[in-house]
Amino acid sequence: MSIKTRLLLSYIAMTFIPVILFAFIASTLSSVFFKDVSGAADDQRTPAFWQMSDQRNELLAGIKFMARTDPDRFADSGFLQKTAEQLDRMQTGMVVMRNGAVSYTSPFLSNVDVDSQLQRVKSGQFESRWGQTMAGGFTVDKVDVKYADGSTGAVYLLSDMNLFLHGIRKFIPLLVLSLLLVIVLTNGILTYLVSRSLIKPLYALKSAAEQFKDGDLSREVNLRRKDEIGELGAAFEEMRRRLNESIRLQLRYEESRKELISNISHDLKTPIAGIKACVEGIHDGIADTEPKREKYIGMIAKKADELDRLIEELFLFSKLDLQRLPFDLEPVDLAVYLRDCAEELRVDPRTEGVEVAFTYSGEGPVPVVADREKLRRVIMNIVDNSLKYRNKANPWIKLELLDGAREATVKIEDNGVGIESEALPHIFDRFYRADPSRNRETGGTGLGLAIVKQMVEGQGGTVRAESRLGEGTAIYFTLPKTGRDGER
Repeated sequence: MSIKTRLLLSYIAMTFIPVILFAFIASTLSSVFFKDVSGAADDQRTPAFWQMSDQRNELLAGIKFMARTDPDRFADSGFLQKTAEQLDRMQTGMVVMRNGAVSYTSPFLSNVDVDSQLQRVKSGQFESRWGQTMAGGFTVDKVDVKYADGSTGAVYLLSDMNLFLHGIRKFIPLLVLSLLLVIVLTNGILTYLVSRSLIKPLYALKSAAEQFKDGDLSREVNLRRKDEIGELGAAFEEMRRRLNESIRLQLRYEESRKELISNISHDLKTPIAGIKACVEGIHDGIADTEPKREKYIGMIAKKADELDRLIEELFLFSKLDLQRLPFDLEPVDLAVYLRDCAEELRVDPRTEGVEVAFTYSGEGPVPVVADREKLRRVIMNIVDNSLKYRNKANPWIKLELLDGAREATVKIEDNGVGIESEALPHIFDRFYRADPSRNRETGGTGLGLAIVKQMVEGQGGTVRAESRLGEGTAIYFTLPKTGRDGER
């Protein structure tokens, strides 16, 4: 449920729940303050005030009917006494007037200044909006009477409102107080619940952020919500995972950098030491003959070539890693290109004694998009790696072209020592060396295959390896094919 929906439901609840609770409380208070004491059945009970009011209205209607049909009954003391008893139970008194004088007053009004009350009624100053007269805490109803002898009079019914008003004075404050309590409690509880559902996950995110700030990325952020805060938590978790991965990679790069410095130091120290020894030999006169001097100078040149190769490899990889080395991509017939490479390798002094073969089962050209110079570097790095780790009496290197629908695959296979399965996934990582030794024959910076990967991917291809320890290794790389018009 979204936060917007949750807030909307809480606002609706804050409106309707107080109304329902207030109606229930008002009904309860009404039954308490105006309870029925008449002994009626529970399902027939009504508040005493309303019940008395109904009975009084019925009796008033009877009096009006009697005033029209038999007005002389209001001169009958027995009738008046009986009517007064009925009215007395309803907190109502009766005053009968004839020819302007009071002819009868019910006992209920014995302690009331009837003349003063009637004078207020006659003045007309206390007529209410409902057409009923109020005077001194009484409601007054008047029924005109015309006697048989032609005289006129009136019957006044005075109902005591003090009992009802006393209840109202307690009822209204309690009703208002209950309304305030209902509003405060319901809104407070609902606000607490809604805010808690929002604030609690925010505190969890704050705590996680503080841990992230302190460098602790081990705590997983899982809010288990399906709203906007849940999406925020998911973003936090994604950020945590990426930061954790970034730090892990950074630590791995740092270790690789340290290893690189160590390896470079060793690899540079060896040829430099050789050059230094040769120079000292010449300086000290050890190379006292021309053949010796030529030998020492040849050793210096060889060591300088090693230094140049190491520096050039580091410089090339740094430019590839920073994506500052441009690729001159163009359509190339890969079948012809690999056939030419195989011919060059066969006459290369480094492959002396190594059988080099090229196979392609297809017919016709295999057009790909590639950088000729960098493609040659890729092939030579793989071949150099094969030459370093040859250990058979009859070593061989095979170049094979596999033509596909959208890409061409080049397989370079050897029968060397092979690579352990644990090391195989890492051979294309920068600075990684499957052989931890630093011997001069197989040592190096560990950048050869890393450069291969960078260059192949820079030309839109992929690279992978297969190997069996003691049997040999096969390196595969792909290049995207192009049409005859040069388009991919």
